[in-house]
Amino acid sequence: MRILAIESSCDETAVAIVEDGRRVLPDCIASQVALHREYGGVVPEIAPRKHIEALYGLAEQALGQPGLTRGELDADAVHHAPRLIG
Repeated sequence: MRILAIESSCDETAVAIVEDGRRVLPDCIASQVALHREYGGVVPEIAPRKHIEALYGLAEQALGQPGLTRGELDADAVHHAPRLIG
C-alpha cells in the first residue's frame, strides 16, 4: 500500500509517499522559516497561502522521484488539527 502523506500545520509544507506503513519513498519539504523570520514568528494570514502555493509542486516532485503516478497511490493522509485557517 502506498500513501501520499501531506503535512501543512505550521510553517513547513511537507509531502511524502509511504509504502506499507514503514518505508518513506520520497519526502519533500518547502520551508517558510525565512519568510516569517522578519515578523518574529509565523504569521497565520500568510502561512496558509504559502502552503497552497507549495503543495501541488511538492506532490509532483514526490511522485516524480520514484517514478510513480497518481494511479499507483492507494490513499491520501493529511493532518487534522491543530491547523491554520486557510
